[in-house]
Amino acid sequence: MSRRLADVAKKAGVSEATVSRVLNGKPGVSAATRDNVLTALDVLGYERPTQLRGDRARLVGLVLPELQNPIFPALAEVVSGALVQLGFTPVLCTRTAGGLSEPEYVNLLLDQQASGVIFAGGMFAEADAAHEHYHLLRRRGMPVVLVNASVADLGFPAVATDDVVAVEQAYGHLRALGHERIGLVVGPADHMPSRRKVETFERLAQAADGGEFVERTLFSLEGGQAATTRLLRRGVTGVICGSDPLALGAIKAARRQGRRVPEDVSVVGFDDSAFMSCVDPPLTTVRQPIDAMGRAVVTLLGAQIDGSQAAPEELLFEPELVVRGSTGPT
Repeated sequence: MSRRLADVAKKAGVSEATVSRVLNGKPGVSAATRDNVLTALDVLGYERPTQLRGDRARLVGLVLPELQNPIFPALAEVVSGALVQLGFTPVLCTRTAGGLSEPEYVNLLLDQQASGVIFAGGMFAEADAAHEHYHLLRRRGMPVVLVNASVADLGFPAVATDDVVAVEQAYGHLRALGHERIGLVVGPADHMPSRRKVETFERLAQAADGGEFVERTLFSLEGGQAATTRLLRRGVTGVICGSDPLALGAIKAARRQGRRVPEDVSVVGFDDSAFMSCVDPPLTTVRQPIDAMGRAVVTLLGAQIDGSQAAPEELLFEPELVVRGSTGPT
């Protein structure tokens, strides 16, 4: 007990006596100090006293699928900063090989009496994945916001980049440069943002009589390289990718076949994640408005935490085509 008091006191920046008063429900402690102590208790993983377990912790889980794609750390930075300004402590929950799964993170956050959860690029976007942990959150009344396209009927508000507009911008750009055989590299068939991109791409390709060249793969540089290699064998001269790492893999595939970018093959990414202006050649990409989306996510979550009912609607944000050196005329 004495070690726990010392740990919590140090984390909260108060005396051990103050921590003791909070844990024992004694008067003489301000509401702000009490919240700081309880948050420190939660962050350190100590169990709350029985009489305090009914209170929500000032913790918000931010559940991400990975950190290798720079877009996820960028989103985490925006969301974490906005949460801190509202007095919440963000808890980063990343799915890694051999680590905790998304359902396990949900159980942990429920045990810690978290105030809410933000999911970005999670299992909610995978039609074939298990979704019971989302239904559990609904039953518990946990405030939740999803980032990017979701499967139907989960009942949570979502903030997403408009995948239809993104593909229209990229496809229109390549057509304007004279490309007629344009390919699309996206994620697995059950991935909802990829489905939206494919539906839009097929519509545009049919209207332009340009052929439907679609390859699905894993979201990684290696996946982009393998998928683009297949497209290049089919005579594609322009490639639209569902992420910037996929696009970097596409450039690598072109070079492996002795093609020049953009002289022989043009490549368009998606995200405009960090340093895409510094690669060789600088990547043409469709920029997600991460700052605006991140602020909207926190606003939606904060409203739920304050007791407002959030409609299970999707806020669509318009992306922006950023033209750089990886695209050129045929």
